[in-house]
Amino acid sequence: MPLLSRRRAMTRGASLLGLSSLSGCAGETLLQPDLDADVRSLPVIRARTDRIDRITVCLRPFRAAGPRLDVEQVERKTVVHNYGHGGSGWSLSWGSAKLAVERALPVSSRNIGVIGCGAIGLTTAIVAQQAGAQVTIYAEALPPFVRSARASGSWTPSSRIARKDAVTPEFATRWESMARYSFSCYQNLQGLPGHPVEWDTFYGLHSREPSAPHTDPIGFASLDDRIQDIEPQGNLIRINNSRLPYSEVHKKPNLIFNVTGYADYLLRQFLERGGRIKILTLHHPSDLTALPEPVFINCTGYGARALWSDNTIVPIRGQIAWLIPQPEALCSMSFGNVYVVSRRDGIVIQWMGTDMGFGYDNTDEKPDLTEARRGVSIINGLYRNMGYNI
Repeated sequence: MPLLSRRRAMTRGASLLGLSSLSGCAGETLLQPDLDADVRSLPVIRARTDRIDRITVCLRPFRAAGPRLDVEQVERKTVVHNYGHGGSGWSLSWGSAKLAVERALPVSSRNIGVIGCGAIGLTTAIVAQQAGAQVTIYAEALPPFVRSARASGSWTPSSRIARKDAVTPEFATRWESMARYSFSCYQNLQGLPGHPVEWDTFYGLHSREPSAPHTDPIGFASLDDRIQDIEPQGNLIRINNSRLPYSEVHKKPNLIFNVTGYADYLLRQFLERGGRIKILTLHHPSDLTALPEPVFINCTGYGARALWSDNTIVPIRGQIAWLIPQPEALCSMSFGNVYVVSRRDGIVIQWMGTDMGFGYDNTDEKPDLTEARRGVSIINGLYRNMGYNI
């Protein structure tokens, strides 16, 4: 194709798609497409209520002051706390584990007990093993029967991490240290069999329909600007095609966790390193006195509210409608207060309500079918308005 006609064809193609971010580079004859701005590759998710195969509910363990990482004595036992990460448990797990293990090692570098076998418990146990300790996990449930197995599975290191009025310079520095260390660990987990951690493409679709501003009645802290240098920021693309239901798209790479495979990977890593697991229900901190380890790391998440009588933990309910996996449509998106992650182990659809306080202080873990269908129907309507019969 002659250069001039190719350029005309590319320009016309961009115009038909409503893209305004195709631009030429100075001094070049050909118009060069901005691949980050190209939204033609938006995967088609078959968002139908008859493809819902389960509904799960998770209670995020939010603490206004942020994660608890202090040390206390329970009779002759030392307990290092590592819980209360809000919606950032998977994201911050390695960095938080590093800080907790550093507090435990001066007490015992040989034998450490970990309480809990969720995202925080498993990574804490592995970090302790890497430091040379023999580790036993004490838990009443193993994956997938833990609350963190019901997470959406996205890299969200400051999601519900604390209240903004509780963030001190020291807290912000500690959070940044945890986020950066965790992120570096995830780089070494990419490309493994089963893809426990991988990048997908996120599409933040801004609806053309007027909507009320997204409010934050709780005042959650937002610290993501401190780590912008390690995260791809993507492009904000204006859509000129008025026939499409969205006017802008924020397109960027998005780090996700295929939680089923990732939890299985962590569990196998722990056991292959000689780790031991004992199924045990603790009713009170004093129950630790009957166990042999001199130091324990408490990674019980929301369970710490009852076990440790910690009323600073506030549950934030989050429900997921799971659709049958579509390996050909791996992506993340947000539209109309609905968040979607199409993972290898299932498609997560979560209706997030009309403000950031949705689900705050709600202890109900019973699935709500009406809520699940609402989120799926919103995404179904998105694709139908784009001309797809899904």
